Amino acid sequence: MAASSAPRTGLGALRPPAFGAEPAGERLARIRRSPHFANGVFQNPGGPARVRPSGSGRDMAKQFLDKDSRSRRAPRGTVPVHPTTLADLNRPPATGLRLTWMGHSSVLAEIDGQRVLFDPVWGERCSPFPFAGPKRLHPVPLPLAALGPVDVVVISHDHYDHLDMPTIKELAGTDTVFAVPLGVGAHLERWGVLAERLRELDWQESTRVGGLTLTATPARHFCGRGLRNTQHTLWASWVVAGERHRIYHSGDTGYFEGFRDIGAAHGPFDATMIQVGAYSAFWPDIHMTPEEGVRSHLDLQGGDPGGVLMPIHWGTFNLAPHAWAEPGEWMKDAAEEAGQAVAFPRPGAPFEPGGELPTDPWWRALTAPIPRPWRQARTAEGVGGESKGDLDLAGER
Repeated sequence: MAASSAPRTGLGALRPPAFGAEPAGERLARIRRSPHFANGVFQNPGGPARVRPSGSGRDMAKQFLDKDSRSRRAPRGTVPVHPTTLADLNRPPATGLRLTWMGHSSVLAEIDGQRVLFDPVWGERCSPFPFAGPKRLHPVPLPLAALGPVDVVVISHDHYDHLDMPTIKELAGTDTVFAVPLGVGAHLERWGVLAERLRELDWQESTRVGGLTLTATPARHFCGRGLRNTQHTLWASWVVAGERHRIYHSGDTGYFEGFRDIGAAHGPFDATMIQVGAYSAFWPDIHMTPEEGVRSHLDLQGGDPGGVLMPIHWGTFNLAPHAWAEPGEWMKDAAEEAGQAVAFPRPGAPFEPGGELPTDPWWRALTAPIPRPWRQARTAEGVGGESKGDLDLAGER
């Protein structure tokens, strides 16, 4: 057998199914042969990354429990989810490329006649348990079964907000292909995905699905689903190239110099989907701020504004102490300053990067004024022209 998972005996048999399975057999042997695996763990580009919160636990708890902070971490009202219909998705994109943000990092990309579903999470919570853990701030735009045929499902890594067991088990009943980083296939096989439908890749490896080439590219993050994180599954960003279009999905990542190399090898891109939410000074190495997200997009495009950036990993789950809509507001400021085109679709609203972009800041109707410490920092550096009002808001932090 080409790949296998660790047998479930003794205490291992008591693991919740959502924990998945540890790589074993030829799968584990392949992991150990990877040039990115050393000293028993996968290594991050750019040197070691802090994968656990740094600083004072008391300070972090204070931020999470602060009454004003808690009130800003959820929308004040109903998120305007677009009721995606089959009519939306059955009509071929006029330009050959259409993106539909389903919330968080879940995106349906229709590219050159193929359909790619990135990090699908249709579950109510990103957690191993249905009764606990971060709960959705808005419903999914349409049932998974109503999505229609998908040519390939792409998984960036095995964290619960990117790899959702109930979603995968439902997709396992279709004939879709799954493209995943090294080791992640062990989880999917445990949940019913056949080994022959898995394309399990190391960084810089590619696979063909129909008319598309999918390449796993580096990211700066970490992995793990169980109580004991063995670092035996890889995390990745992804490049998808068709006959006419190229797109990039960042997965989760901190900023690193390797974006330039990815862009030089595989870009420029018609659209990038960039993680810009759930950042914090407590874990600066593994998630990007919106400003870093803009910088990464520019690196991917060779240094100049081009293509369309769509922010992901925000607005759906409460995973950090920042205001739930802060990533959108900060991204809008950072992109305008850089002259970069950004799409802000409502969840479920399809758009074509080569057509009219959704730019309405829809989140503003659902949140109190958001402090802008990024503007305050730029003013302190002598950059900007910010108004007194901006500085007053920044002082609310």
